[in-house]
Amino acid sequence: MESTVPPGAKIIGLDIFGPATPNGKRLVAFYRDALGMTPTGSSENPTEDHESAEFELADGATFGVYQPPEGAEAGKGYGALFAVGDIQAAVAHFRANGAILQDPFETPVCFMSFGKDPDGNEFAIHQRKK
Repeated sequence: MESTVPPGAKIIGLDIFGPATPNGKRLVAFYRDALGMTPTGSSENPTEDHESAEFELADGATFGVYQPPEGAEAGKGYGALFAVGDIQAAVAHFRANGAILQDPFETPVCFMSFGKDPDGNEFAIHQRKK
């Protein structure tokens, strides 16, 4: 059975995969310094310390390190960030189909809404800012 998906609500890709952490600066430094990965989404200066960063890999995949806001549950991976064109339309549509998602929130580079699948695996719906 195929449902009608409103414009902007269709999952169009996998934006990022990576862990959340209570200490973003430490984890970004580990992937940058120990594994030699260059942050591509945190700053023009990849040697600076940041609480969150994205590392675009040669195959086009993006690995991200994210430090949730203070008070949020930290240290749990968020699994996959599924790309959508319109965060509000997507969250409304997915909720109407039974998904449990948090209210969307804005970061400096995107809009996100976190949820869990029926097995408890965490994921997010993700809209990049243009």
